[in-house]
Amino acid sequence: MEFVAIVIVLALLQYFVFGLLVGRARAKFDVHAPAVTGHPVFERYYRVHQNTLELMIMFIPAIVLFGYWVRPDLGAGIGFVYVIGRVIYLRAYISDPARRGLGFGLSVLPILILLIGGGIAAVLSLL
Repeated sequence: MEFVAIVIVLALLQYFVFGLLVGRARAKFDVHAPAVTGHPVFERYYRVHQNTLELMIMFIPAIVLFGYWVRPDLGAGIGFVYVIGRVIYLRAYISDPARRGLGFGLSVLPILILLIGGGIAAVLSLL
């Protein structure tokens, strides 16, 4: 499960960095807290950060379940695709939100695989 833990740490550090980018965009585009609207580019950084949080609620339990019930090395590999997908999503969403599809897909698909695979394996272990 060490590799699973490493990927979770990477995902959490990535979320932290995305938060720093939101703070930097606040300063650059003069959007004072607690405002979450203002300059369109600031709003994009903010939405990427929030969307990442929304997905991490599913990602972390899913990778742990898969790693425990299936294979931790495979779970970590699938989870790393999620981390890469978030970077692609960030870059695309900031430049043109309409181009976010690939990054979103590379984020959501690994979560579904981890969740379904871990859930099926847990149920099969009862049989």
